[in-house]
Amino acid sequence: MNEINRSRKISKILNQIYPKTPIPLKHINKFTLLISVLLSAQTTDVNVNNVTKNIYPKFNKPEHFVKLGRKKIEKLIKSIGIFRVKAKSVYLLSKQLIKKHNGKVPKTFEELEELPGVGHKTASVVMAQGFGIPAFPVDTHIHRLAQRWGLTSGQNVIQTEKDLKRLFPKKSWNKLHLQIIYYGREFCTAKSCYGLTCKICTTCYPNRKSPIKTKKA
Repeated sequence: MNEINRSRKISKILNQIYPKTPIPLKHINKFTLLISVLLSAQTTDVNVNNVTKNIYPKFNKPEHFVKLGRKKIEKLIKSIGIFRVKAKSVYLLSKQLIKKHNGKVPKTFEELEELPGVGHKTASVVMAQGFGIPAFPVDTHIHRLAQRWGLTSGQNVIQTEKDLKRLFPKKSWNKLHLQIIYYGREFCTAKSCYGLTCKICTTCYPNRKSPIKTKKA
């Protein structure tokens, strides 16, 4: 089975299991989505949502976080991993949004990636989930699954993103990104499937006998 056939089978399975793909990070506007995505690095969406549910009703604009200052932001997010680094990014990002973008989240990759603490993956999530612009955010989990499913050579997340964009229709990218995340959490986890047991792995590689070794991002 070549990669084109695998990609079609994978899309079919994912559409059957996840016809709808709600955004996992809770937010009330594009700014709070950006903040939540930034906070989600090296922690879970559940952890971020548990913290931000007490923040966003009161603080949901760049002006709010600038007024709070770094130390108070640290206190608000201290249960999240590397909270000091993230608090600094949130504070500086908020200042830059006010100074350069009139307090609005910009709508281009270039402008988003110029913001403190915002890399290509974070920008891709905001473009896809905030603005509905086709993007294919690739984190370590999607990178791992794409290797297991034979969709990429797994050299790095940049190559994986290029391979996935080449294999799947542009109109499906935003939904597919979330479908893969949901499927990876539920069925093709890092420490249970190993490329041998889930429906996608067994469909794509029915004769696979040994656990697949993936390259880290």
